[in-house]
Amino acid sequence: QVQLVESGGGLVQPGGCLRLSCAASGSIGSINDMAWYGQAPGKSRELVARITSGGSTNYKDYSVKGRFTISRDNAKNTVYLEMNSLKPEDTAVYYCTALVMPMTRITFLEVWGQGTQVIVSS
Repeated sequence: QVQLVESGGGLVQPGGCLRLSCAASGSIGSINDMAWYGQAPGKSRELVARITSGGSTNYKDYSVKGRFTISRDNAKNTVYLEMNSLKPEDTAVYYCTALVMPMTRITFLEVWGQGTQVIVSS
């Protein structure tokens, strides 16, 4: 079984920064794309940033590009989200997800973490 565990969320003032981490563990054969999604209060979950196994990235839109940076450490099966110049509208639960091929399978599974809360408020 494969699990994703996020960490790094919390309360931060506007203009501050946070670094989210998400580590995959279990019987992992390989990991393809990894991504971060955000779910703001009362809204649906939406993509924030995605990174391929080769390091190519794409971001939600102009609202996060330039402020957020997604990266990964393939040796540690970990994806990161560096969040700078945070705004109150960035407040959300952030979930990581990954396409994982367990060692016992030949197909990829979409695995989700439990989420980590980010609150941007003064």
